[in-house]
Amino acid sequence: MDHQLDIWLSTISNLGFPVVITLYLLMRFERKIDLLTEAINKFIEVSKQGDT
Repeated sequence: MDHQLDIWLSTISNLGFPVVITLYLLMRFERKIDLLTEAINKFIEVSKQGDT
């Protein structure tokens, strides 16, 4: 756990707080967007099956 904290603190000091927060949020949003895309694709498949 301490190692991860050291990495985060080092990254913050090297890049700056706003950049680190932006990167963190982008990584989290990427996962959510992937899940949303997957759900939309499943919905499309189910609605196509219902049309036939």
